[in-house]
Amino acid sequence: MKSTRLLYFVLVLSAFGFSADESKNAIPTPSRLIWKNPDDIRSRNLFYGSGGEKGQPHVPVTFEKEDTNGTSPKFDVRDQDGEKWKAKLGVEAGPETVVSRLLWAVGYFTEEYYFVPDLQVIDLPNHLHRGHQFIEDGHARKARLKRHPQHAEKLGEWHWRDNPFTGTRELNGLRVMMALVNNWDLKDENNSLYEDKETGAKLYLVTDLGASFGTMGYKLGPGNGKGDLKAYEKSKFISRVHGDLVDFGTPAHSTVWGVLAIIPIPQFISRMRLRWIGRNIPRADARWIGGILAELSPEQIRDAIRAGGYDDQHVQAYAQVVQKRIADLGKL
Repeated sequence: MKSTRLLYFVLVLSAFGFSADESKNAIPTPSRLIWKNPDDIRSRNLFYGSGGEKGQPHVPVTFEKEDTNGTSPKFDVRDQDGEKWKAKLGVEAGPETVVSRLLWAVGYFTEEYYFVPDLQVIDLPNHLHRGHQFIEDGHARKARLKRHPQHAEKLGEWHWRDNPFTGTRELNGLRVMMALVNNWDLKDENNSLYEDKETGAKLYLVTDLGASFGTMGYKLGPGNGKGDLKAYEKSKFISRVHGDLVDFGTPAHSTVWGVLAIIPIPQFISRMRLRWIGRNIPRADARWIGGILAELSPEQIRDAIRAGGYDDQHVQAYAQVVQKRIADLGKL
């Protein structure tokens, strides 16, 4: 009787076009992912991030070419293993590294970031279009090195308003994360869509994170409000709770008269239109991501900030603000 039932089961599987062996080795269908459950969150090493200790660039690196896109000094390099990295210098290097750690910790996909205080660069030209103040005798000070996700190919960008995750707690959680770190530069061009070559999954990442840990919006002057501890400490995290919705302070509008003096009107208007990203977020979704953040230990949060090259005083100060904001999410 048992053998008859087994034969019947095999025939049923065959009728649906697959065998027991085929189902075991079936290739997952392509999917779209913006977040993955971080079931190992308490064991994650936030100093090294998604690439881990073994993923660090093997220095010294060799200069390839300068990248004149964006506002920060950047150039392409290869390390001793032949791996390609994007080096970024200036005020964004530290904040970007830290934010990548926090995003990865709670389940969002990131590129691999490492902060190198003193980066030796072979064949570094004596003169670059930007960043000469950070370079001396073939060394770049306070450099952030970034590598694309392993086994993934960049397909383009994705838009905050038009994507498969609109209305989901995963996208809303990402909006809260941007407010948590005061990332105000949320242009669509700072988002990247990758395809995992192994699974075919489409991965949605925020890949320019440098305008963080400072003011809630663009600011005139050195650094433009990026990596400004005093501004971050004084900024307002939750601006309003109304019914089942919550508004966050970031991204905020920029100072009109000063900014219009150097930013074209269309660009200024486009920045104003980004304000919705931090508004009208369901309280339940904000509590959800806050609950995941609350699983991080104080030491993990400090490690994330240390990863950005900050000294002990800044580590403690930034960590206090981050922990206070996580607690505020839990009270919603």
